Amino acid sequence: MRRSLALVALAVTGMVALAFLIPLAAVVKEIAETRALAEAERQATALVPALVVTGDAKRLERALASTAAGAAGRLAVHLPDTTVGHARASAADVARARAQTLRVADGYVLLRPVALDRGRTALIEVYAPDADLTRGVATSWAVLTGVAVALVAGSVLVADRLGARVVRATRRLGDAATALGSGDLSVRIQPDGPPELVAAGQAFNTMADQVAGLLAAERELAADLSHRLRTPLTALRLQLGDHGPAAAQVDRLEREVDAIIEAARRPARPVADRCDAAEVLRERLAFWSALAEDQGRPWALFGADAPAPVPVAAAELSAVIDATLGNVFRHTPERTRFTVTLHQGSGMVGILVADAGPGIADPEGALKRGHSGAGSTGLGLDIARRLAESTGGNVRVERSALGGAGVQLWLRTDPPRPRSRRLLRRSGIS
Repeated sequence: MRRSLALVALAVTGMVALAFLIPLAAVVKEIAETRALAEAERQATALVPALVVTGDAKRLERALASTAAGAAGRLAVHLPDTTVGHARASAADVARARAQTLRVADGYVLLRPVALDRGRTALIEVYAPDADLTRGVATSWAVLTGVAVALVAGSVLVADRLGARVVRATRRLGDAATALGSGDLSVRIQPDGPPELVAAGQAFNTMADQVAGLLAAERELAADLSHRLRTPLTALRLQLGDHGPAAAQVDRLEREVDAIIEAARRPARPVADRCDAAEVLRERLAFWSALAEDQGRPWALFGADAPAPVPVAAAELSAVIDATLGNVFRHTPERTRFTVTLHQGSGMVGILVADAGPGIADPEGALKRGHSGAGSTGLGLDIARRLAESTGGNVRVERSALGGAGVQLWLRTDPPRPRSRRLLRRSGIS
């Protein structure tokens, strides 16, 4: 932006400077020529009294020598019978005996007639060299050029300073928006710059306050709702007693609810974390295997022998796996077979959950938040989709090789390559 403003200032000021500089240069040259010819006219006029007093050639030679132009050989007098001084005009021009300005080699010649006694006419010739016609022109042009360059440079400097102010304010606003988008709800800016950017900064601060307030209210609501689950869990725990697999499952559920309450009451700040997808899969399959055994479901885990690091927190990946496997247990009949496969590719890690159930009638709709064709909340696959997209990956729902539903969770393990500027321009992004 600074460069654009500087170029605009350079172009505009340059055109304005040229619009004034070219006519001024022509006027300066014309003034210099007029000054030189006026000086030549004055030299001719100064010689008229001598011609009126005497027509003697020797006296006229002394009169010519007493003048600066005559001493320099630039003055001559054409009498009817002779010529005094150094003449440059042609005989034909002298014969016309009229006032005129003639172009000769390296200058101009002024001819001015003077009437003498007995009807005679003398002709005064003054030579003005080109050096006199252009005296001071180069200096004046240099001064005008320097003034124009200084004006252009000053305008570019002022435009750059104004652009720097706007760019700094815009960059601060962009950085603050990026930080807010990354989850830093405490970020605020001190609005400055042009009035429009000040208004934008104030609107950003207002928006950030509103977002922080809404998220705080949502966290409190999530904590309150999760806390309500503790009452039925406590009653269920008292009914089951302290021993047995069901009591262990209730204990685990209580711990999960406590973790949800604690996480909901913490300020929402993004935490960069990584985990081993293979280890998480083995842990979660060990948890679900007890229920699978009770329902007579054959299951298998493939590809989880080697470590598979992914850029997500273990708790988030566990929640996604639980939601996906929970759908298998909830929406397929007992004794339905399912498999979980961990696939590691170039820059990607895939978790494939397949079952031999009836499948999903609307795969695209199943990924929409709150949409479910089986009477559930419709949030499980949406949670999986958001986790995958946070890494640059995606979720696919299709028919599996077992004949039922197949959910593919693809997590990108390396940052995506930035798109080229040519691609951005073709897609309409600038």
